[in-house]
Amino acid sequence: MKIEVIGSGCKKCKTLFELTEVVVRELNIHDIVLYSNDINKIVSMGLMSSPVLTLDDRPILVGILPDKERLKEIISKNL
Repeated sequence: MKIEVIGSGCKKCKTLFELTEVVVRELNIHDIVLYSNDINKIVSMGLMSSPVLTLDDRPILVGILPDKERLKEIISKNL
């Protein structure tokens, strides 16, 4: 599975990346979390907000920084 956080490089985007890494480990997922600051990826998905969390290139979270438990729910639901 491809897990990627795409953002502008802001603090919120980097925090989502770091939090996603923690949550992925806690969920016992062995995939690497990628980080990209290529805004063109966000635009090509038809989105206008960042950060974006994608699973297999499918956006599952856009423009928000949830707490850890909510992020676990989002990722688990979209596996």
